[in-house]
Amino acid sequence: MARTTKVPRERLREYLDRFTKRFLRDGSPEAADVEIVEPDWGDQLVAEHVRLVGVTYDPRANALEFALDLGEKRWGDHRVYDPDEVWAVEEEDGFLTAIEVVHGDSSREIVSVKRVGLRRLA
Repeated sequence: MARTTKVPRERLREYLDRFTKRFLRDGSPEAADVEIVEPDWGDQLVAEHVRLVGVTYDPRANALEFALDLGEKRWGDHRVYDPDEVWAVEEEDGFLTAIEVVHGDSSREIVSVKRVGLRRLA
C-alpha cells in the first residue's frame, strides 16, 4: 500500500539520491509526467511520457532537478526552485509514484512516475 510522506528539507538530497540509484539507474524505462498546477493558469503539462533518469536536490541552490530523456538523443532538465514543501507518494518497495512540490504562493508542481518496464525484485 502506498503512503504519502512529507520529506524534510534536510533529508531531500539523500532521499532522492536513494530513489534514483535504486530505481532509475538500472536501465528500466520509468516514464514521467511533469505537471505544473498554478492557481491562476490551471494545469500546465510540461512533459509527458518521457523517461525519468534522475532526481537530485541541491541544498545550496534550494532546487530540485528532474533529469529527463526526451528521446532521439535529446535530454532535458526540469528544475524546481525554492520549494516550501516536498511530498512523495511511496510504494512499499520505495518506488516513488509522485513527487509534489508546494511553493509559497500555493502553486504546485507534480511529477508522476509510472513503471513501464519490468519491476525490479527487492
